[in-house]
Amino acid sequence: MTRQERAKQFMAFDAMKGLSEALRDREERHLRVEKHDISDEAIEQNSRVLSALTRGMRVRLEYYRAFHDVVGEGRVTELSLPFKYLRLDGEKVIFENIYKIEIIDM
Repeated sequence: MTRQERAKQFMAFDAMKGLSEALRDREERHLRVEKHDISDEAIEQNSRVLSALTRGMRVRLEYYRAFHDVVGEGRVTELSLPFKYLRLDGEKVIFENIYKIEIIDM
């Protein structure tokens, strides 16, 4: 057996199994943030944009999701005004979690 073949036997060995997952989990919990308040002016601006929005439009969103502030860009694949949510490339975003929305392309 060549030296390279012997080395390949030990490459998959993880002496501290689960350590990398535990470190990723701890880092994710450390980076969590609380949802911040939105000004009345921003709420009004978001309402104007949401009322003009239709499926297929390309938008840029700043929103809150799962303890993180997120910036996303994509196409609106679904829009539900009665249930107050939209889907941005398949991801559901509730209106009250949107900090800022801009229409980029019709």
